[in-house]
Amino acid sequence: MIAWGLLVLWYLFDRWNAIHWLSLGDTDDNMRLAQVRALLDGQGWYDLRQYRLSPPRGFDIHWSRIVDLPIAAMILLLRPFFGTGEAERLACGVAPLLPLSIAMIGLAATVRRLVSPVAWPMAIVFLIGATATMLMFMPDRVDHHGWQLAMLSLTVAGLSDPRQARGGAIVGCASAFSLSIGLEMLPYAAMAGAIIGLRWVWDRAEAQRLMVYALTLAAGSAIGFVLFASNANQVLRCDALTPVWLSVMVVGGAFLFAMGRFGPAARWQRLVLALIAAGIVGGGFGWLFPQCLGRPEQVSPELARTWLDNVKEAKPVYQHPFRMAFTIVALPVIGILGAAIATWRARRAPNITGWVPVLMFVAFAGAMLLWQTRAGPAAQLLAVPGAVALAWVILPWCLNSKSMLIRVFGTVIAFLVVSGMFVGYVLKPIDFTLFGHRFAYQVAPASKRTNVVNRSTGLCMTLPAMKPLDRYPKQTIMTFVDLGPRLIVLTHHDAIAGPYHRNGEQILDVQHAFSRTPENFRAIARKYGATMLLVCPNMAESTVYRARNPGGFYDQLAHGKTPVWLEQLPLPAKSPFRLWRIR
Repeated sequence: MIAWGLLVLWYLFDRWNAIHWLSLGDTDDNMRLAQVRALLDGQGWYDLRQYRLSPPRGFDIHWSRIVDLPIAAMILLLRPFFGTGEAERLACGVAPLLPLSIAMIGLAATVRRLVSPVAWPMAIVFLIGATATMLMFMPDRVDHHGWQLAMLSLTVAGLSDPRQARGGAIVGCASAFSLSIGLEMLPYAAMAGAIIGLRWVWDRAEAQRLMVYALTLAAGSAIGFVLFASNANQVLRCDALTPVWLSVMVVGGAFLFAMGRFGPAARWQRLVLALIAAGIVGGGFGWLFPQCLGRPEQVSPELARTWLDNVKEAKPVYQHPFRMAFTIVALPVIGILGAAIATWRARRAPNITGWVPVLMFVAFAGAMLLWQTRAGPAAQLLAVPGAVALAWVILPWCLNSKSMLIRVFGTVIAFLVVSGMFVGYVLKPIDFTLFGHRFAYQVAPASKRTNVVNRSTGLCMTLPAMKPLDRYPKQTIMTFVDLGPRLIVLTHHDAIAGPYHRNGEQILDVQHAFSRTPENFRAIARKYGATMLLVCPNMAESTVYRARNPGGFYDQLAHGKTPVWLEQLPLPAKSPFRLWRIR
């Protein structure tokens, strides 16, 4: 906790400029703050519709209130002293750092247990170097990913816990808490349950761990559903903890408890029993909820083709450029290797029963990268215990070497490699000559066009760029999908859509408005009562409309062909936006 406190002070100092300007860089972070504001303004606990998108009906958000609570509590605490605006900025700066403390505790406990009682500082250092993971805990990253990563850290600590009841309870509670927030970690929760089940299959003495895990998972999921499931999540949807997944957790927990309580003595019989139970739960799921056998988002084929299939983080890591892929996978590969070596070294030691589940879990997390790149933060987090175990072998060998070169340079190089921090140096350009041989390596820099798009996208998301829009009376603005959440957070205006899959009609309408004819745009604007048009030239989303639909409404607008029913409105000279009144 002392280490966490020092990190909090450093990150608040280092990121203070971003905190001051409320730099919520992701659409989900903006929507989270909008959701908290609605709660504090009196919106119902179970009503999670965002009424400032697609007004007056509103825009369905499939999240829960769990992550809203610490942000709202800090705003209420700070508001009397600093005012609403500053209280929101401080809350958004501090709230993401709260789950970091839990993540550090989970990793420290795992490393102390499996590597050495004094190895935990190295785990903290390695975690800080896990860039993809740490981005989820940075100030202003107020979305739910940090809390789910914290639960993942507790899960791996519970899997390695020698005390069966405590370990089972930790895994069950952490899984239930994470699922109550969202289903992103459902594969990890399933894998954790499978590992606990396999431990029981292998060793009947693990029955207590299995039974406590089953009870806490089922009960925790039920409590999470009752307390936090929104009105929209009371129906049989597939993308949140609805009655669909609640029934799976309760029935699955009942089977696991019965297996642990009445399981047979023979190992093969326990395996058969576990397979039968899994078959019943899986078969029943497919029979009762066939709509959930496909994509949980359940979007239309058109929306999947034009939007969801193109989300970068949903693509496998091998489909990304080398610069990004290597940065993400380096530490997970090291962690898997370290966990495998530690498991082998502990094959005759008591902590073999702790290392085996950790190895299985970190290997599973690494394999998830072959499915979606968004698994990167989880894979890096879970790689830390294995990386520390590897460092605990290599670094003492280097430090105890008779060679001064190995003791000094070897130790530094080994630390950089084992921690994964060498990645930043590998990706830097190399060009030197040694003993007459030239060594050159260059990672392709971003293109000029990419830099222009990135700069425009960043500028249009800033508070100084958005604030002049408040000079105009409040109204509904037609703008890009990715600008919607930021617009409603930084101005008093309403928007049509944001990138949230339950609202496929609105997303497609905005896409059609910018992609098709000017007359079609005007009709869609009228449908939603939009009276102004706001665009950010060269923003990433705008390039999609121009590339896919040359001659469409936005492409015409970009070439200066403005319909007579659009009246351009003044903005500051350096504004990155263009604004029109829709007559």
